[in-house]
Amino acid sequence: MSDQVIKQTTIAKEVSLKGVGLHTGMEVTMTFKPAPENHGYAFKRVDLEGQPVIEADANYVVNTQRGTNLEKMGVKIQTSEHVLAALVGLEIDNVLIELDAPEPPIMDGSSKYFIEAIKKAGVVEQDAEREEFIITDVISYTDEESGSEITIIPSDEYQVTTMVDFGTKVLGTQNATLKHLSEFETEIADSRTFSFLHEIETLLEHGLIKGGDLNNAIVYVDKELSKETMEKLRVAFNKDNISVKPNGILDNLTLHHPNEAARHKLLDVIGDLALIGTRVRGKVIANKPGHYVNTQFAKKLSKIIKLEKRNKVPKVDLNQPPLMDINKIMQMLPHRPPFLLVDRILELSDSHVVGMKNVTMNEPFFVGHFPGAPIMPGVLQVEAMAQTGGILVLSTVPDPENYLTYFMKIDNVKFKQQVQPGDTLIFKMELISPIRRGICHMQAYAYANGKLATEAELMAQIVKVKESEEK
Repeated sequence: MSDQVIKQTTIAKEVSLKGVGLHTGMEVTMTFKPAPENHGYAFKRVDLEGQPVIEADANYVVNTQRGTNLEKMGVKIQTSEHVLAALVGLEIDNVLIELDAPEPPIMDGSSKYFIEAIKKAGVVEQDAEREEFIITDVISYTDEESGSEITIIPSDEYQVTTMVDFGTKVLGTQNATLKHLSEFETEIADSRTFSFLHEIETLLEHGLIKGGDLNNAIVYVDKELSKETMEKLRVAFNKDNISVKPNGILDNLTLHHPNEAARHKLLDVIGDLALIGTRVRGKVIANKPGHYVNTQFAKKLSKIIKLEKRNKVPKVDLNQPPLMDINKIMQMLPHRPPFLLVDRILELSDSHVVGMKNVTMNEPFFVGHFPGAPIMPGVLQVEAMAQTGGILVLSTVPDPENYLTYFMKIDNVKFKQQVQPGDTLIFKMELISPIRRGICHMQAYAYANGKLATEAELMAQIVKVKESEEK
């Protein structure tokens, strides 16, 4: 696969589905809505005050019994995986999923109806590039208790293999493989959720499976059925009568695939790994997967990706003419030497900026910091990053010369290594949220000698010079 630029996508218009939550039994309306670039997937509870949003993030996973359940500040989303799998399967990057209940509709227990709805809405390309984390080493997670293991190895594209073994006669060992994400819709999407009769009995006894009927779960009969159990199931599933088919499946469901259970586990893996928050290029091999091991693996990968991102020095060619030289910078920023701490702007977009400073022994602060051991003060590195960020926010107004930039907040500052005379500092600032009312919230990094030197979250506001004088 060549490293061609692939753009992010969202849906063309909103689309809704109605149904029942499997575990809550609640009627629910779910609406897929277009979302801006770099938004990713998020759920919005429109039935709650303030309509809180929960991002599809592995760090919000609170429990994985009977589905992947997310919680953020007391607000919950249950069984998120089938919906997320559909979005990943159609290679859509940014969508807001609105719900008026805590759980998406179970539909038929697969991703099929979500795929149909999203396709009906249509897909549109956005301007921003799609980010992809390329796997270069083998990464594994093992759950000692269950013997479940997930590994990802380098590959030219995102692939998934699941190996399922439940140690029961009725459902032996099964495997499923997805070689190309483009085949998700035809090969995986219609594979329905399944459970064993002994699980269904327990869930019924505890009132935990309210939205279930025999059309949204394949029930494998792994023990003798007593008349009493038959009667209980008949009432619970609202059927005239219930029987077991020769292949050990309860009643009126016909398998879509002989290995439908393994394919559904593959669907779950794709949905759960959507919680990494970044696309991954590699081959996932999941042995006895389950929501717990899937989401633990997602957390591990998400951590690795964040660390790599921080330590990744922007690729810049210092021999090329800069986007802005010192004269252009001075036309935009009000700062002047010796307090102008950025020499060049190398990249600038709506959401990021890359700048540079050559640190020389001529800097006035080296006289006192420290005599005989010149080190650039960390606070001035933060100031230099803020000035670089100032270029980003000032580029959003037509008359930057009439504005001043003020610091509002500095968070999570970390100094990783010393900056000394002769170093070239590269600054990279990325927006954490869109610029609103001249307020810019940025993640900032400063690199020296190919290594991360300083990082911080910065918030600044630009204010018109006249307004600032009145204050």
